[in-house]
Amino acid sequence: MTRPISLTTKDQQNLSSSNQQCTFKIMLLGDSGVGKTCLLVRFKDDTFLSGSFIATVGIDFRNKNIVINDKYVKLQIYDTAGQERFRSVTHSYYRDANALLLLYDVSSILSFNHVRDWLGEIKEYAQTNVIIMLIANKVDKTTERVVTREMGEKLAAEYEVSYIETSAKTGLNVEFSFKAVGQALLEQMNSTTTNGQTASKTLNELVQLNDRTPKHGFCCSYS
Repeated sequence: MTRPISLTTKDQQNLSSSNQQCTFKIMLLGDSGVGKTCLLVRFKDDTFLSGSFIATVGIDFRNKNIVINDKYVKLQIYDTAGQERFRSVTHSYYRDANALLLLYDVSSILSFNHVRDWLGEIKEYAQTNVIIMLIANKVDKTTERVVTREMGEKLAAEYEVSYIETSAKTGLNVEFSFKAVGQALLEQMNSTTTNGQTASKTLNELVQLNDRTPKHGFCCSYS
């Protein structure tokens, strides 16, 4: 598989002329405070939002252009509010999402326990072929961690979704997560099947390969 790379101005011009482009919608889900906005900002702007926590109100979104397998891909990433009072607004966006990134905070057992509730909502409102990645965020908080990797992997296996650990603070696996999802969505688009199995298999393979790859800063190296 070809390693996805950041889109340069030259890439953008060349690919625009060849009309090789597609758009995927990705939603970030999870309880309030698990780091959805920080994860998005780290991927989009390569910065970390430190300081006071400000909750997202309703829905916010940002675009990021990348190149995967010589194709110009636009990721429309929707950052959702985790509070209960905004759930009805969030539900209306589920149906159009191509991928769902479900986050919990490894230092919050409550956010982990709520993952089942989020997965229940996904089953009710999202497309049947949507791809799902379970993200254990804030793994930089080693001394405060209460949700182990084994617990996360067991839950992901139970629901047959991909699992990865990230840190918006250090950048660990952030870029990789979004680009791997983009790679899987391309596989799904080019596949003759429509049940999402091809995309999920691709995503799992990329995650497994990433786990075996030595980490040097941002983890986005796969081939």
